[in-house]
Amino acid sequence: MALYADLDALRASAADVRIVTSDGQSIAAHSYVLASASPVLEKMIDRAWRGGGGGCTIRVLGVPSDAVLAFLHLLYASRVEEDVVAAHGPQLLALAHAYRVGWLKRAAEAAVAARLTPDRAADMLKLAGLLDAPRLRAACARLAAKDLAAVEASDGWRFARRHDPALEMELLQMVEDAARRRARWAKERASQEAYGQLADAMDSLDRIFASGDTAAEVPSSTSTTECEQGLRLLMRHFATCARRAAPGGCARCRRLLQLFRLHASVCDRPEHEHDQPCRVPLCSNFKARMQAEKADKTWRLLVKKVTRARAMAGLADRRVPEIVAMSWARYNSSSKWAKLR
Repeated sequence: MALYADLDALRASAADVRIVTSDGQSIAAHSYVLASASPVLEKMIDRAWRGGGGGCTIRVLGVPSDAVLAFLHLLYASRVEEDVVAAHGPQLLALAHAYRVGWLKRAAEAAVAARLTPDRAADMLKLAGLLDAPRLRAACARLAAKDLAAVEASDGWRFARRHDPALEMELLQMVEDAARRRARWAKERASQEAYGQLADAMDSLDRIFASGDTAAEVPSSTSTTECEQGLRLLMRHFATCARRAAPGGCARCRRLLQLFRLHASVCDRPEHEHDQPCRVPLCSNFKARMQAEKADKTWRLLVKKVTRARAMAGLADRRVPEIVAMSWARYNSSSKWAKLR
């Protein structure tokens, strides 16, 4: 079958298919354009020609004739025109799904999701379920989780409560899932921040005792970070605390001992004197105790998390090589590549 050089020559050729809309409007079209754009239309046209009825008529029902004209226009153009897709987004999404036009379905789904409003969220969620549109469904979930009160005030929500309880339950479940995800992410961020603070404390202990001085000998004004200042104050308290040997003990002293134990667990310096051993107090003692006694699972997990946080902090502070920085500078300044990002 010969291909036309341009769209004007194609439109000037004789049409051999009639598209009939819901309001009875008849639209002339070309079978080879429709067949090449949609496998569903290809089968319908082939079945009509084999029937020998003397013509091919395809009924496109359920959408306005303007949407059918826009659908045919995009099939002829073979490209996405944003103004057309924006004007008939839901209808084009339904037509593209029914006739299996993948590129048009993706464009229409993105257009509908980008223009989603609270008063249409319930209706579009139902449409997303019928048309297998996961991106649109996710957009409805985000909007409902962000402004559930506005969604509940819409006509679509009230209709769903009266006639479609399954849709109402689905939307409420999506909102609950979104709330759980936010809570889980907040908890994970808080945990990562805590592990990062512990990793910073381990590095601060190394810096404090690197010169061989004790915390009491070095004034707090020489500390470079807030973490170091807190550790120095804690160690000064440990040196003068009278409750340390009491039956109940001192919570601050126990906290410092836990930090020393954690440092010994993550410390990778050798234990022999000729190899410049670690100067942090009790490091060698805790290492010897860990070799004799196996730590519990929770403590091993804590050590693993803190070690990972120290490694990630080291990567973040690493200086970027000059050649890499120059390459990124050329990439950012290039207008050609900037358009592709």
